[in-house]
Amino acid sequence: MNELSREQCAACRGDEPALEQDRIDALMGSINNEWKLVERSATARLRRVFAFKGFQPALNFTVEVGRIAEEQGHHPRIVTQWGSVTVDWWTHKIGGLHTNDFIMAARTDELYAGRSPDRR
Repeated sequence: MNELSREQCAACRGDEPALEQDRIDALMGSINNEWKLVERSATARLRRVFAFKGFQPALNFTVEVGRIAEEQGHHPRIVTQWGSVTVDWWTHKIGGLHTNDFIMAARTDELYAGRSPDRR
């Protein structure tokens, strides 16, 4: 189990700054290396594409990610299609990355790793 996945998301205030690059680099080493830093609309995000053998397993995973997002009050962008689910984590209030995004990336990884290959 990843240390980050055991942490709880903290309520984020809109006046908090986004993480500095050195902190982002350190936290990137704590999550699966399939997570990539991407920029969309001048906002840094974490993105990972998860592979599945069809639409139903992808949809089931999407629902599971939605469940943990609701539990933590932190919500991603999710694109579900046949054979894959793309998940983007970032913090809307601060327009960038927060520790919460890395916590949720680690939790998303655990959901995926916990699925048997026949459920992917």
